[in-house]
Amino acid sequence: MERIMAKSKIHRGVITVRDINYEGSISIDRDLMDKADILVGEKVLVIDIDNGNRFDTYVIQADRGLKEIGINGGAARLVEKGDRCIILSFGNYNEEEMEHYKMKIILLNENNEIVNEFTKGI
Repeated sequence: MERIMAKSKIHRGVITVRDINYEGSISIDRDLMDKADILVGEKVLVIDIDNGNRFDTYVIQADRGLKEIGINGGAARLVEKGDRCIILSFGNYNEEEMEHYKMKIILLNENNEIVNEFTKGI
């Protein structure tokens, strides 16, 4: 049996870009992507902490060092610039992999700078 488990979490990111006219997706600073082990094109769940909206999308890379988290396309109607969000990626794990399962968690401050990073197992 396989289980779908949270693989990575970027917690309390601040939405810095909101572009309704873009073709869609979430743009994330490449440094944050690397730290959270999230790839270009990976499906993520985005949760707006301020208004409770949730939506799935895929990741595109924002330039390194800009601290950008941008919501693009139709999903931009669900957020406001400055809102805090949680970005979750998931993976399929078999029973053997579950023995070593750990979720990577990145905590950000109001400037989208990493203030803590750790892993959490079951």
